[in-house]
Amino acid sequence: MEGSGASLRQIVIPGEAVGGPGLKPGPGTFKSGNQILAAQLGVRSEQDGSVSVIPLNGRYIPERGDAVVGEITDMGPSHWLVDINAPYPAPLHATESPWRVEFGDTGRYMKVGDAILAFVLSVDEIKRIQLTMQDREARRLQGGMLVEISPTKVPRVIGKQGSMISMIKDATRCRIYVGQNGRIWIDGSDADATVATRAIRLIEERAQAFGLTEAVRDLLEREIRERRESP
Repeated sequence: MEGSGASLRQIVIPGEAVGGPGLKPGPGTFKSGNQILAAQLGVRSEQDGSVSVIPLNGRYIPERGDAVVGEITDMGPSHWLVDINAPYPAPLHATESPWRVEFGDTGRYMKVGDAILAFVLSVDEIKRIQLTMQDREARRLQGGMLVEISPTKVPRVIGKQGSMISMIKDATRCRIYVGQNGRIWIDGSDADATVATRAIRLIEERAQAFGLTEAVRDLLEREIRERRESP
């Protein structure tokens, strides 16, 4: 869902305070007196009374409610196993799909290699993940192409209230779905999808730079102008 997680997540440095009384230290943190401090450079994440720090270049750490772009890697009689770029397996049970799936009939609806937009339904204490497609935004993604970026750069690709991704979609006329797991699905003509990919790569490279919106707008306008002028 393009608008998911539009607010920037806070980047912290080792030794920086990330929480106090009332919060439990999670991965990437340690307790010192009454404070919880970051143990590594990363993105602060708070969920269910626990605070953690996700490494800047680490893998995606799922949180309940996240929109994710995944790929079916295996299936059973009542579920599909989905790769969502996380360190842990992510099953999608047939009862959480948008279809009435009979036992043993999962392959009729989705096969290994299919791409989907789904949502994280739950993550428990031992990192077991459950996905759902029972959301109006969830869908099977047919055609198109997948682009992968660092999950920590996703908020910059989305922009405030979806402003950045809306600018890219309007300029390229592509359908684009952004997953919090760093996977982005782009569907449009080859030329349009290439321009959209270049814009996303620019955001990834210059995520912390000032003037990023202007730089992306300039790239999009230049690319589109050159295409119009080329014979």
